[in-house]
Amino acid sequence: MTFGEKIKSLREQNGITQDELAERLYVTRTAVSKWENDKGLPSIDTLKRIAELFGVTLDELVSDDAVKNARLAEDKEARRFRVPAICCLAAAFVLAFLTAYISKWCALPLIVSAGGFICCALLSKPAYKRRASRENTAAYIVSRVAIAAIFLLATVTLLIKLFA
Repeated sequence: MTFGEKIKSLREQNGITQDELAERLYVTRTAVSKWENDKGLPSIDTLKRIAELFGVTLDELVSDDAVKNARLAEDKEARRFRVPAICCLAAAFVLAFLTAYISKWCALPLIVSAGGFICCALLSKPAYKRRASRENTAAYIVSRVAIAAIFLLATVTLLIKLFA
């Protein structure tokens, strides 16, 4: 895949027109068209902005299909955890209902299924997307602390209810 094909593919995958891409990169639409038709190349600064805009590395942007194949394999690996995550979430909802209305002894399996959901949900996101989300360090830390705090608070509350 040529550089122009990659730019066009990334642009189309993200639902961006040539005009919108040009506006975001502070270049003309003609420049974007030249890149997509392999009649020119952007400057290194523009390459950096393109990579940042589309959430790819410079290597992925300018290298061959080996990176794309690795990313596809990583996506496939991550998809294996989506169904277990959904099953754990469904089980957690059912067990939460049972704990609230039928038996407080459903609280322990609820904690286990909620923990399973969190683990599977985190594993169902490919590593390259997790790395991209880590670039915004503050949001990444806040989200991880919030997940841990909610899970810990729910666990403690359920255990207090269970043994009180």
